[in-house]
Amino acid sequence: MVSEQGAGKAPGLLSNRFIQTIILSNVLLQIGIWVRNFAILLYVAERTNNDPYAISLISVAEFAPIFVFSFIGGTFADRWMPRRTMIWCDLLSAVSVFVVLFAIHFGSWQSVYFVTFISAILSQFSQPSGMRLFKEHVPEQQLQQGMALFQSLMAIFLVLGPMLGTFFYSSFGLEVSVAVMGFVFLLSALVLVRLPKDKVKPAAEAGKGQFRKEFVEGFSYVWKSRVLRMLGVSFLLAGLAVGLAQALNLFIVTERLGKPEKFLQYMLMVNGGAMLIGGGVIAAISKRVQPQVLLAIGMTASALCTVIVGFSTSVPVTLTTQFVNGLVFPCIHIGISTMILKWSHASIVGRVNGVLNPLFMGMMVLSMSFAGALKNAYPLVSIFTVAGILFLIGALAMIPIMKYKSAESSAESLDTASSGA
Repeated sequence: MVSEQGAGKAPGLLSNRFIQTIILSNVLLQIGIWVRNFAILLYVAERTNNDPYAISLISVAEFAPIFVFSFIGGTFADRWMPRRTMIWCDLLSAVSVFVVLFAIHFGSWQSVYFVTFISAILSQFSQPSGMRLFKEHVPEQQLQQGMALFQSLMAIFLVLGPMLGTFFYSSFGLEVSVAVMGFVFLLSALVLVRLPKDKVKPAAEAGKGQFRKEFVEGFSYVWKSRVLRMLGVSFLLAGLAVGLAQALNLFIVTERLGKPEKFLQYMLMVNGGAMLIGGGVIAAISKRVQPQVLLAIGMTASALCTVIVGFSTSVPVTLTTQFVNGLVFPCIHIGISTMILKWSHASIVGRVNGVLNPLFMGMMVLSMSFAGALKNAYPLVSIFTVAGILFLIGALAMIPIMKYKSAESSAESLDTASSGA
């Protein structure tokens, strides 16, 4: 496991073959995902004359699989060989894209929803497998730095992705855009062949037919771990707060700032650019800061920034606050991902991820769904203040586990694994 690389001085993060391979694969996947998202969004909007129901179905196709398949995918990620799982998921995604492309070519335009739906399902098997490999092939002292590196990559595409997707659709149309997605998924599968070979586990056969038991063990493991339990609370609160703020950002632009709707893209670009800088800074200092401290800092700063954005009627103040929020927001993502890896035994990382990830996504989608009703009943200032309070409570949830150290986490993970088995 990690000890193989941890004996002696660990090599630099970027010299790790696993990291190099995963980064290249993720770059390709991000290109495909952003081209897909914007090509389908623009195509459906154009085809249905901006029908809200048709457009909302895109989000349903993207997020629904998280609730249905995240627990299942996490369990299978712990049972199957992770490298093989990731390669097959990318290959099947590519095949499904080309099948849908064939259907689109012959007039079934509604099949565009299946491109998003199928790839979202497969990602629920691939993503926890990647987390498991991360645990196996990256030394523990470099886990947080690795998470910061991936946060920076996500931030880059948060800025470039919308432009890339819009360019492909505007220049080449839907069919070429969908074909690009299929091609990059295929390339990603080929790149993943470079990953270290899976370690064959003889015990895998003994676990056959025990899916239900292993499925339940994921929930039991999280519940028995004080650290993961408190992380779940923060996850839930952060999801509620993020959903409220994201759903109503457009009204901040039009009502509080008095700007046209297009101004929202500048807010997002400022936020995304700051996230890129923040991810780089955290990568540099991550070895000296505990992940639960990072998470608490990120949520406290987000609480303050969310309230300021709700109250502000000044464009410079709002943009500055968005920049500061983007600068510290990677603390949340990096802190959460690192805590999952550090406080989960390698044999159960997939299931822990499968339990915790839907908490955030589920609460985010839930708060986004009733944000419109809240907007009709309460002023924006009140709603953004509530979102800020949710962030603050999530930060306070870290206080009981603030002193937990890495060495203690390893012991707790192993104890919990043995008691839950």
